[in-house]
Parts: sequence; C-alpha cells; structure tokens
Amino acid sequence: MSGRVRSLLGWGRLGLLALLWGSTFLWIELALTGLSPLQVTAARCALGALVLTAACYGTGRRLPRGRGVWGRLVVAAFFCNALPFALFGLGQQTVDSGQAGVLNATTPLWSLALGLGTGAERPLRPVRLAGLLLGFGGTVVIFAPWQRSGSLGWGALAVLAAAASYAVAFGYMGRTLAGKGIPTLSLSAAQLVCATGLAALALPADGLPPVRADRTALIAVVVLGVLATGLTFHLTYRIIADEGATDAAAVGYLLPVVSLALGAIVLGEDVGLRVGAGMAVVLAGVGMTRRGSGRPPGPAAGSAGAGSATAVGAR
Repeated sequence: MSGRVRSLLGWGRLGLLALLWGSTFLWIELALTGLSPLQVTAARCALGALVLTAACYGTGRRLPRGRGVWGRLVVAAFFCNALPFALFGLGQQTVDSGQAGVLNATTPLWSLALGLGTGAERPLRPVRLAGLLLGFGGTVVIFAPWQRSGSLGWGALAVLAAAASYAVAFGYMGRTLAGKGIPTLSLSAAQLVCATGLAALALPADGLPPVRADRTALIAVVVLGVLATGLTFHLTYRIIADEGATDAAAVGYLLPVVSLALGAIVLGEDVGLRVGAGMAVVLAGVGMTRRGSGRPPGPAAGSAGAGSATAVGAR
C-alpha cells in the first residue's frame, strides 16, 4: 500500500473517530427523551462491555485475572465511566448537547490543575500557565454566572464535574493500569464490565422509573453503547498503534466542533455568540497548555490520554 493511500486511510479513521466521539452528546440527548440518566448510563456501559468482551475473546485474548487488577479496574470504571456517564446524562437534561461537548473539552485543563495540585506536574512555563487560566476563563464565559437566567446552571456544573472525573481517572489509570503488560483491549473490556455493575447498583437511586423509550431513544442508546463507546475504544487503539499517540491526540481538539455542529444541525440548538466565543477561548487555552509539556497529549476533551489510557471516556 502506498504512503499516500495509508495517509488517506489514516485521516479517514481520524475523521471517523472524531465524529463518533463528538456525536456522543447528541446520542445522549436523544436517549434521554425516553430513558432516565441512570438508565442511559447502565445501557451504555452494558452494550459497550458486550462489544468489547466479544472483541476480546474473538481476537484470542481474555479478561484480566487477579484480585488486585480488578480492584483497580473498579476504581477506574467509577471515575472514567460510571460517574461521568451519569453526570453527562444528568447535566444534559438542561444543557444542550453542543454546549456539553464544549464543557467536556476542559478535561485536559482539569488534568493539568490536578497534576499541579498533587505535584505530578513540574512548575509551569508562562505559556502553559496562561493557557490554563485562559481555558478556565473560557469556561466562565460559557457558564455566564452573571446571568441570573443562564441556560446552563446546575447542568453545566454536572458536565464540568464529569470532565474533572475524567481527569482523575486518566491520572489513576496511567499510574496503576497502563503499561503493566495487560492488553489494552482486555483492560477496556474489563473496565466496562465493572462500570456496568456500578451503574446497575446505582439504578435504584433513580427510583426505578419505567422505561418509556420510543424508537428514537432506543436507537440512540444502542448507537451510544455500541458505536460511541465500544467501537470507539477499538478504533482509538488501532490509531494509536498505527499512527501513534500524537495523531490520536489531534482528535480531541475536533470534538467540541463536532458536538456543536451536530447539535445545531440535527437538534436545531442555538449555539449563540457567547458560547461560540467561549468555545474558541477554551480550545485556545487547551492548545497553550500542551505547548512545551514535554510529552504528546492524550486525546483531550473527554477521552483517555492516548499515551497511557486503557479506555476512552466520552464518549
């Protein structure tokens, strides 16, 4: 295969991955028309676990063994899957899908802030510190706390908490799970199995409402679980293996654009000048924090770090 063809295939896969990740918030929005946030979370985890487990055994691998590994997987599943998935569902009851995608882009900013707080990050160069402040400033513009009747409110806080949860998860996964000799596909499948169990345990907290899903909601939750969770995991690892972590990282910067575009085109959501400006500021800040970091970034915006992740969060 010629280099030109390989390059075109590589860009095609990157584009498909950006579309799948960025569409996550659209599918959540549609699934919520007939399912509760925790029902969406449980269904998404279960379908993703089913797809990845089948892929794991279908390729001759098996799930990890050892009580210690599974204990760490439970922690990772809570912070990377069960908790943020539920928070996105709760938040998107009042936050548009496009805005949720933009707020999710703050994940690398939370990661950097967490690293500084724990001492895992060295003192910042001025450009990275400016990027951190600029990124959070853009979040404030989107959140608009000065507007008493702002359209985001507690829903935005839930989405921001989900982005922060991803940041906690990525750091934990990089220290305790990645690079330990266990295939990433096996870890990903096992992690979603754990997340399914956690989500199922949380279902009674929702009051166990009856499922009133119409065809649209059912299709949305199936696509969300199978494609935006299961297939996206596999595609991410293929891109990392074939093109490297840096190329996979480029996808993260496209996610807010995809989520806003799909929200506007499919759902008729009004982006607005303030949210659009805030998005631009957030992305500029994220880009500045990656300059001079000394390592290639992982997929920003709600996915696991490409260099160390065992699973992809958003998506």
